[in-house]
Amino acid sequence: MSSRVPVLQSSLAAALLLVATGVHAQDAAAEVVIPQENVRYDYAQVLNVEPVYQVLRTSRIEHVCDLVKKPTAGNGLSRMVGAVKEKLGGSSSGEDDEFENCRMEPVVREFRRPIAYDVDYVYKGSKFRTRTARDPGNRLRVRVSITPQPNHDR
Repeated sequence: MSSRVPVLQSSLAAALLLVATGVHAQDAAAEVVIPQENVRYDYAQVLNVEPVYQVLRTSRIEHVCDLVKKPTAGNGLSRMVGAVKEKLGGSSSGEDDEFENCRMEPVVREFRRPIAYDVDYVYKGSKFRTRTARDPGNRLRVRVSITPQPNHDR
């Protein structure tokens, strides 16, 4: 019998609280109405896609030298052959090249990679913009949701 007493007391306390505040159980239930959402999927025409890039900068210390051409010894014919080979894209023998002023320097490199895409699209005559993880191509799948407007005239 002692286990029933707390249940009765809490139920009685809840009923008294409702009566004291002037709220009836019927009014509380009538206030909670959630309109049902109607959802379907369709395709929109893509107008423009612009990649959004992340720029990564790295730097490291590298051995850098200035390349200096030293005067070639020998006759004029060997110098002329070397110059023609160099102009035609052939590699020179390396005997004429000399590295000077070598030092360790920080070299900075930049890398760009796409991380997202800004997409302009049109659906049923209205233009929209969104950001997607992938390039959607010529059309974009869209979720169309229709929910009735709550009636606030009461």
